Amino acid sequence: MKRIGVMTSGGDAPGMNAAVRAVVRRGESLGIEVYGIYNGYKGLVEGDINRITSGDVGGILNRGGTVLFSARYPEFKTEEGQRKGLEQLEKFGIEGVVVIGGDGSFRGAQSLAKLGFPAIGIPGTIDNDIPGTDYTLGFDTTVNTVTEALDRVRDTAGSHGRVLVVEVMGRDAGDIAIWGGLSAGAEAIVIPETDYDVNQIVNNIKEGFAKGKNQGLIVLAEGVMPARQLIEHIQSIDNSFNIREVVLGHIQRGGVPTVRDRVIGSRFGARAVELLLEGASGLCVALVNEEIGTHTFDDIFDNLLHEPKLHLYELNKYLI
Repeated sequence: MKRIGVMTSGGDAPGMNAAVRAVVRRGESLGIEVYGIYNGYKGLVEGDINRITSGDVGGILNRGGTVLFSARYPEFKTEEGQRKGLEQLEKFGIEGVVVIGGDGSFRGAQSLAKLGFPAIGIPGTIDNDIPGTDYTLGFDTTVNTVTEALDRVRDTAGSHGRVLVVEVMGRDAGDIAIWGGLSAGAEAIVIPETDYDVNQIVNNIKEGFAKGKNQGLIVLAEGVMPARQLIEHIQSIDNSFNIREVVLGHIQRGGVPTVRDRVIGSRFGARAVELLLEGASGLCVALVNEEIGTHTFDDIFDNLLHEPKLHLYELNKYLI
């Protein structure tokens, strides 16, 4: 194998650039040319592909987002779209590809592998919702950003005697809410993986004020419901609170990646290249007990389950 491609797909995540840099530089150290595929699967099908060298990835280690950009391209779900992508890879002489992204990105990589084209995945998504890996690329930076934001809004809540419902990202996974909520001392955390008790939330807030607190904080994963809906539910039980909503939105995605995400991205990227050279395909790299391992795409989609750290969710109940 003399020429490989690398792409980022789906939502951007801090640390993606560290992984791209590692793919390029580890590839060059092994005598491989690396080509950047821009704008995800859309760029693959349209041939938006250029060679990138060590010099091109200098200075990107500390940058958030993705220098290869990303775009939605549902057409790649079809075999016609996949065949067009393969034609472009053949045109550029690319013999294997590293795909950095989440669930949808991996399904595209899985399709390429099933069509006989070597593909390796790197889990890059802030939600930390890829089964089989303890952490995904971007999660650590995101929960640090969220925790800082929660600390800041607590200051304002305390100044006005308010309760704030802070909506964080996490459509199907509550990891961001759990880690951010525990780190910020939230009175309640609401996540998709377990039922919530609105009466208990109200009681937590009341008890907090009774103990002398002058504010309350509820951290809500967006996949459960919008913040406004939870506020209405709370107010239907007790309308005495001065309660507001805060939606953090896309601020959670950006920013300088943490040391952990830079290191994980570097380790993932280097190992992905090595796997291609070893003849592997249809695999995703993973971090398990701080060691780099792999899982097949088939296992990720059919056999493994994402397991949030629910013991942290339970711990928060005792620390309110």
